[in-house]
Amino acid sequence: MKSFPNPLTPLEEKFYIQKYTEGDLEAKNILIERNMRLVAHVIKKYQNLDDDLEDLISIGTIGLIKAITTFNPKKGNRLAAYASKCVENEILMYLRAKKKTNRDVSLYEPIGTDHEGNDIRLYDVIESEEAEVPDKIYLKDNIQLLYFQLESNLNPREQFVLKKRYGLYNGKPWTQKEVAAALGISRSYVSRIEKTAIEKLRSFFTAV
Repeated sequence: MKSFPNPLTPLEEKFYIQKYTEGDLEAKNILIERNMRLVAHVIKKYQNLDDDLEDLISIGTIGLIKAITTFNPKKGNRLAAYASKCVENEILMYLRAKKKTNRDVSLYEPIGTDHEGNDIRLYDVIESEEAEVPDKIYLKDNIQLLYFQLESNLNPREQFVLKKRYGLYNGKPWTQKEVAAALGISRSYVSRIEKTAIEKLRSFFTAV
């Protein structure tokens, strides 16, 4: 919050809104910059989500820009009141879309099928509990295939993410936050890398 400039006074806000309506794009930039504290304030209620705060600020800023471009001062409302609703709506739309289209990768998510048409899951090829001898042999083959495809077809970052996230090679599973800290990237970026890597592995299992 402290890194953002102070909000405009009512008179300043009125002045820059008038300038923007006259086509002054610099006035628009000032309205955006001086309302960034509002964006930060709105997203505070979402700070406990897995989403990176920088990502949420970016989404919120889109809502702020929409508010500025559609704001009608003739209705007598303050820009801040109108913009806060637009920012929150943008964040909620983003979260709903993410929930609908980007399911969390799970150990139980199918990555292919076996010779009988049954789903093969990451859990199946990583699991090491006791099993019947034929199952152990088939399980071993799947593990070998998984590791071969991982080493051969994933880039180093994708390999690192999957190895750490799922504790491959007898390692301890890491959280997305731990992986993000190790790579110096956001948790949402880790999630995207993870999903991409899983999709690559799924294509190889489906093909066999």
